[in-house]
Amino acid sequence: MKRVEITDKAVAVVKQLKAKHGDLIFHQSGGCCDGSAPMIFEKGEMYLDESDIHLGNVSGVDFYMNQDQFEYWKHTHLTVDVTEGRGASFSLEIPLGLRFIIHSRLLTKEEDTYFNS
Repeated sequence: MKRVEITDKAVAVVKQLKAKHGDLIFHQSGGCCDGSAPMIFEKGEMYLDESDIHLGNVSGVDFYMNQDQFEYWKHTHLTVDVTEGRGASFSLEIPLGLRFIIHSRLLTKEEDTYFNS
């Protein structure tokens, strides 16, 4: 069972970014810049600490969320997607005229029990 998935369209962008930048991480902070939009960085460029929760791996990229943000999202399943547009962040896809977004749905009872017990 996965808490985070990724669309084929977003996978294609991740592959492009990996080819240019190497190992990557996703982080969703809920703070400044794009708020709760997922951002992608070169691995090692984003400081992670005990307040960041590892939610899974999508397309070979670890996905982290700040624990304060996770409190709002802990009962949801997340799907990383990409759309045209320019976000106000330092995320690596921005120069491509794209931005990552999240689609969410409530977890099923089975998923909620699995992830939040």
